[in-house]
Amino acid sequence: MLKDQDRIFTNLYGMHDRSLKGAMKRGHWNGTADIIKRGRDTIIEQVKASGLRGRGGAGFPTGLKWSFMPKQSDGRPSYLVVNADESEPGTCKDREIMRHDPHTLIEGCLIASFAMNANTCYIYIRGEYIREREALQAAIDECYDAGLLGKNAAKSGWDFDLYLHHGAGAYICGEETALLESLEGKKGMPRMKPPFPAGSGLYGCPTTVNNVESIAVVPTILRRGSDWFASFGRPNNTGTKLFGISGHVMQPCVVEEAMSIPLKELLDRHCGGVRGGWKNLKAVIPGGSSVPLLTQAQCDDAIMDFDWLREQRSGLGTAAVIVMDQSTDVIKAIWRLSKFYKHESCGQCTPCREGTGWMMRVMDRLVRGEAEVEEIDMLLSVTKQVEGHTICALGDAAAWPIQGLIRAFRDEIEDRIKAKKTGRISAVAAE
Repeated sequence: MLKDQDRIFTNLYGMHDRSLKGAMKRGHWNGTADIIKRGRDTIIEQVKASGLRGRGGAGFPTGLKWSFMPKQSDGRPSYLVVNADESEPGTCKDREIMRHDPHTLIEGCLIASFAMNANTCYIYIRGEYIREREALQAAIDECYDAGLLGKNAAKSGWDFDLYLHHGAGAYICGEETALLESLEGKKGMPRMKPPFPAGSGLYGCPTTVNNVESIAVVPTILRRGSDWFASFGRPNNTGTKLFGISGHVMQPCVVEEAMSIPLKELLDRHCGGVRGGWKNLKAVIPGGSSVPLLTQAQCDDAIMDFDWLREQRSGLGTAAVIVMDQSTDVIKAIWRLSKFYKHESCGQCTPCREGTGWMMRVMDRLVRGEAEVEEIDMLLSVTKQVEGHTICALGDAAAWPIQGLIRAFRDEIEDRIKAKKTGRISAVAAE
């Protein structure tokens, strides 16, 4: 179990003062100039050594990503862009950072931008996050007033400007290149890669896009040492992690825990367990709506980290744990997700534009049991035609939950179809 003194986000629940004064009392902005004076290469090496992997879903090593930025400028400026467009259904961890502990993020932006030779950083915040934007903007204003941002930021000798940009509520803008398009004032549509953002990103300049949590943990890693951070979790899955647990648990919550914590321990210790007891569990989506679900049998031994979940053909994603008990109509739950992805597809790639609607309509019939058994395999083959054939990962995100459902609950789908044919209404979903 993570001890209180090892928590990076000490004000996750807003119990303490979130202002600059309160943040400083809790140890933030302590010796920031000294950290920056260590130099770029040292900072990047220490982030690499900590084993920090991106907290936005893909789990790419953060230090490695930073090292792709050009060492010497060719005349173009470099940018850091923070992806605060937290629109994945079930995910609500970055929200708590921005609302209650915004200075962890702002200090992280300064240090990370310096490490990548960027004098400017943009935070792109989700359109629906109104109060979070106000809290974050107030914190940024405080930092400017205190000389922690702007010219000679925090007396480090580095000039640094930080801008907060409010999105308009489109899920697709959480994809890093669509986010850059939106930030430039264009329609949020993903770009082809290459070129990758590190070569040509925002305004055609070298850019790194990082998740809020990935950036917010950096100052503490550099203060307490990469060995400290690497001491949590399994090899290659290190550090502390914010988990957002929702659904059929006694107390849904966002909590900071060590990586590689067993799922059962996470739910029992912080959420009062599954509603109706562990035996009442039906399925868990371990990482936000785009990853395939785990069955109860898989949940018994589930370890919450990138590698274990990938071995189970699922993923840690954003660590948004959605718990479903036996009362859940799991077919209807996955239909609801396919409806979401159909609505949020930008329509640029044909497989996704046509496929998401097609998958949703078949799912709609499966919920009511009004399909043929053969259509289950047809639906599976369509998900394979969408997956991996689009510019961005939205096609995959729409396909994976359905693949997970068919893998785990095919018998339930077939039973519903048969029940509808024989007229036994009781087995069919409640309208």
